[in-house]
Amino acid sequence: MSQVLALKSSILGDYSQSGKLIDAYLNKFDQDKITVRDLAESPLPVLDLSVATALRATDGVTEEQQKIIDLSDQLIEEIKAADTLIITAPMYNFTIPTQLKNWFDLIARAGVTFKYTEAGVQGLIEGKKAVVITTRGGIHKDAASDNVTPYLKTILGFVGITDVEFVYAEALAMGEELAAQGMESAQSQLEAVTL
Repeated sequence: MSQVLALKSSILGDYSQSGKLIDAYLNKFDQDKITVRDLAESPLPVLDLSVATALRATDGVTEEQQKIIDLSDQLIEEIKAADTLIITAPMYNFTIPTQLKNWFDLIARAGVTFKYTEAGVQGLIEGKKAVVITTRGGIHKDAASDNVTPYLKTILGFVGITDVEFVYAEALAMGEELAAQGMESAQSQLEAVTL
């Protein structure tokens, strides 16, 4: 099995459907090869002027800015150490959780994880695979209301991760029968994922 970085982003704790799916999946593997980062349990700073300034600084940084740079470096090293990222991305109000967006804001760094060239943007994190487990209360796959899938394909590709596989658990708020079917479907999709 390859090295795995598992990112949890649900705010629902023990009630999280995406959390149940990723936990059941990861329990089958050697835990020594898995790094878990729970972005809700240990929140990252929100991108604001001070964080953006720190991430763009080239020299003469303050102590607070250096802490942000060090955190960003740590998150990027976790990606580099992994062969596969497994990302939970529940749909909240038609997009990803703030907690996951904060992670992307800290790892998307010009000159570090991507660079601008004459041909356009080039991602610098290559040779990685991402598996996204996305849970939804309704049915959104392949519909205009699904902003999660295109956003994650775009931002992951932006930093160089283009091998992205999606696992969908849908209709989770549409009654017990449909919710059970949605979870069973996601479990079957996960069974087919190879690490």
